[in-house]
Amino acid sequence: MSEQGFPEDAGAGYADALPEYAERVLDVAEHIPPGRVMTYGDVAEWLQEGGPRQVGRVMALYGGAVPWWRVVRADGVLLPGHELRALERYRAEGTPLKEAARAAEGHLPRLDMRRARWGGDECAEVHT
Repeated sequence: MSEQGFPEDAGAGYADALPEYAERVLDVAEHIPPGRVMTYGDVAEWLQEGGPRQVGRVMALYGGAVPWWRVVRADGVLLPGHELRALERYRAEGTPLKEAARAAEGHLPRLDMRRARWGGDECAEVHT
């Protein structure tokens, strides 16, 4: 996601114009259960196409129509520019977090990737 924000109105209007790869990325994002996350690389690996940057680009352009906060960086750092919005959702969903050290910039927690990461095992129908 970029600093410019998410297309919050992304939805029905985008559906006809979405490239096929973008549709597949968004389908995976929609299937990630509350309280769980997949990295950009996990999504690309699941789809067996593209890479983390391509998934990130799709999420930046079209991610507002899906639970964007569930597709994350591999290091568990909250998405720059969207940290507080994402943190609110993580806390509401019970996503495992690691509290920040006092020396950490902004004192924001990170995702506990060991506990929060989801392998996509329940959304086999998405995989094509």
